[in-house]
Amino acid sequence: MSTSDFPAYRGKMEYVCLSCGSRFPADDLLYTCPQCGGVFLLENTDFASLKATSGQAWRDLFDARAATRSTALRGIFRYYELMAPLMDEEDIVFLGEGITPIVEAAAPLRDLVGLPFAYKNDGQNPSASFKDRGMACAFSYLKWLCRRNQWDEVLTVCASTGDTSAAAALYASYVGAPLKSVVLLPHGKVTPQQLSQPLGSGATVLELPGVFDDCMKVVELLAENYRVALLNSKNSWRIVGQESYAYETAQWYNWDVDGLCLFVPIGNAGNVTAIMSGFLKMHELGIISRLPRIFGVQSEHADPVYRYYAAPEGQRQWHPVTVKPSVAQAAMIGNPVSFPRVQRLAQRFVEVGGEKAFQVVQVSEQEIMDAMIIGNRHGHIACTQGGECLAGLRKVAAQGGMNSNEHAVLDATAHALKFSGFQSMYFSNSFPEAYGITPDPALANAPELLLPEDARSGKDVAEFARLGADAVVKRLGLMRR
Repeated sequence: MSTSDFPAYRGKMEYVCLSCGSRFPADDLLYTCPQCGGVFLLENTDFASLKATSGQAWRDLFDARAATRSTALRGIFRYYELMAPLMDEEDIVFLGEGITPIVEAAAPLRDLVGLPFAYKNDGQNPSASFKDRGMACAFSYLKWLCRRNQWDEVLTVCASTGDTSAAAALYASYVGAPLKSVVLLPHGKVTPQQLSQPLGSGATVLELPGVFDDCMKVVELLAENYRVALLNSKNSWRIVGQESYAYETAQWYNWDVDGLCLFVPIGNAGNVTAIMSGFLKMHELGIISRLPRIFGVQSEHADPVYRYYAAPEGQRQWHPVTVKPSVAQAAMIGNPVSFPRVQRLAQRFVEVGGEKAFQVVQVSEQEIMDAMIIGNRHGHIACTQGGECLAGLRKVAAQGGMNSNEHAVLDATAHALKFSGFQSMYFSNSFPEAYGITPDPALANAPELLLPEDARSGKDVAEFARLGADAVVKRLGLMRR
């Protein structure tokens, strides 16, 4: 295998229905099974042939590609053979996504939690969230499909609480014709920062009353009856792209993930699905010798997956929940589209890794916000979902669910600036009652006005500088040297 050229290998991709087992070729826009309506996983039916290459050879290849200057292999497609080995080099869309940093927790924060851990800062993707991983794959596939079929126009559509629409609009604007972007948002449920992104990318932004689940139903009806490209996590190509999170994590730890515990917010369940799938593939090919443990995290305001796994095995029943307002907006989903994928992959994960290989943790809104503020106060750039993961780690640590030989990696799915409004509400104690959050005064912060607003008037620069310096000295108690 060449380490510099685009791979010659091509797999044989099929959609596999998780409900009835039906299979369909991957050269069409399919999101749910035409036979029964079930959700798909993508499968490379030629995957077994990859076992002819040793685990060490795969590790060496992926490590060599880390130094590539080939645009198509610089991002998530560094792991091309494991994900979507269908497209050609000209189809690959790269905007700088993937290879996001894993940053060890600051020592005081590590000591506060009582366990070693790191954040993987996926907010450092181009649109400032992890969604870019899936979009890079989904749009590369759309380019391949449009070229193959010579389509002159395809409408891309998604429902979103913010991050999906931002990523979809960004990639659509980059690719351009024949793709056009439309996003559906729940009115009043998206932060101003997130709303600005699809608007800035030129997407057609449509709002509907209700919550994300309501918008998702509309998008599903459109995808079932019209030729549109659905870009939510029901899109199997997005799930494949998000597997790159697992590959990057394993590579960062030199392909040794024994003793690693990953904390992942569940939301629509696409990311936790993709991460499990990625680790299972690496294990099957001998790239890693053992699986890490995975902890899904949910707010008690949107916790259907937690409720399902909290029941004893054999007594579990799936029930969607009615969500309450949550600061973890991307996770405020009561009926996750990818739950059937979670069921299938969690079962395999436990079979290979043991009964504690996959668990789900429930946290409160108070715990999420406190954790986000604490994380950012120690130099991290965690969003509310990153706060959710830290809250989950703190809960697991308090319950003795991890041992001293284990190391946690927390998924900060988006950039903290996307949720600065919630930080402002925390600092000003202005959360609506429905959130159930009472700020900790020790974590609050606010600017201080040192001089009256008219103090600058009538003074030259030197005089005002002396006045300002005296005010700073008095406030901070500085000693003259």
